[in-house]
Amino acid sequence: MNDLVEVRPGVYRDSVTLMRMSRALTERPGVAVAVVAMATELNLDLARDLGFAVPPATPGDLLVAVRAGSPAELEDAAAELERQLAARAQASGTRGEAPPRTTRAAARAFDASLALVSVPGGHAFAEALDAVEAGLSVMIFSDNVPVEQEILLKDLAQARGVLVMGPDCGTAVVGGAGLGFANVLRPGPVGVVAASGTGAQQVTSLLDLAGVGVSHVLGVGGRDLSAEVGGRSAVQALRALDDDPATELIVLVSKPPAPEVARAVRDLDLATPVVAALLGPGQDDLTTAAEKVLRALGRDVPEWPSWPAPARDGVTEPGGALRGLYAGGTLCAEAALVAGAGGFTDFGDDSYTRGRAHPMIDPALRLEALRGVASGVVLMDVVLGHGADPDPSSWLAPAVRDAVARGVDVVVALVGTDGDPQGLRAQAARLNDAGAAVFTSNAAAARHARLLAGG
Repeated sequence: MNDLVEVRPGVYRDSVTLMRMSRALTERPGVAVAVVAMATELNLDLARDLGFAVPPATPGDLLVAVRAGSPAELEDAAAELERQLAARAQASGTRGEAPPRTTRAAARAFDASLALVSVPGGHAFAEALDAVEAGLSVMIFSDNVPVEQEILLKDLAQARGVLVMGPDCGTAVVGGAGLGFANVLRPGPVGVVAASGTGAQQVTSLLDLAGVGVSHVLGVGGRDLSAEVGGRSAVQALRALDDDPATELIVLVSKPPAPEVARAVRDLDLATPVVAALLGPGQDDLTTAAEKVLRALGRDVPEWPSWPAPARDGVTEPGGALRGLYAGGTLCAEAALVAGAGGFTDFGDDSYTRGRAHPMIDPALRLEALRGVASGVVLMDVVLGHGADPDPSSWLAPAVRDAVARGVDVVVALVGTDGDPQGLRAQAARLNDAGAAVFTSNAAAARHARLLAGG
């Protein structure tokens, strides 16, 4: 094998871009493995574990490690890397001046009112603090941020009259602009406050399929309704939407909250009606909550699109263990509540994303888990929209086809809208052709999987 190992000082690209570069290089003919990443200790250790001889580097350097079967294949991969790096640099562009070196400086240069922080969790607090102290609201996409830092940031933001969305805020729509993982949603009268990224995506995607749009989606982070955080940002976001003349109804979405915090938030004195979608035993699922919104607005509830699995020859009666392999934490929690049994894994949990991209971007861990299932029923989510995998069926459909050939029943909850760049109907058709039953309602998918498993 032939190796290329380089450390490029001062060259920065965001982790999602670098992950996609690594994947593109790995898919080239003759390339066995490619690591293109910032030279953090975690990434340096990864390259060493793969057998690369890594020179000294700092986290501000770009690490390139490529292994190919021949010198020509390695040269081709190196040329492709240069092309992608150059294209990315050209796309980001400059205005002929030195780029700002702090969040505060960037806010001054661009007359900003909101900052999006997406850096490793250990560095997120400093950037978010800089934004809040500069008078900006901030969306913290980063996870693995200590809860003590979250509380400090939110208290400071309230004192400064700005909003902290996050940490671990995966989705927001502010003034029609989607941030993080964002579906293409039509404008409309519904405001959303969400301590859940994929939960907000499920509710808003269903509303969009029913012809109802949103004013804003304000994510507040998955821990905001916990006993520790106490709904600090949720209260601010609810009051902000209550003051918004374009918002006629508010939906409050969360994975199971702390009961005392849920009561306090629901008891707020607001002029705008609120529909609660707070998951938990005996509570509405997200689809039921979306249907309540439609009825409150005087709209008809449609039949949510679904695609039954193709019939198979020689298959015995359904049954067997149910496994949930999820990318979205709230979707995973909802499916476990609806199914009532089975083993469920949230691959978007902090323990799985430390040092690697979110599973809505990087499918590797879920593919490995799916290949390891020999029988029974597998329930998975596929979430579309900007920021997510540009074509998830390209990798999932072959894995589904192999699983179905082994006798596994595969059920997919497909969350998205007809406007999403991946194409909702096209993704559904490919997954269905591969043998999966596909539902746009995660709750309906979970009920179907439960029936297949003999529940």
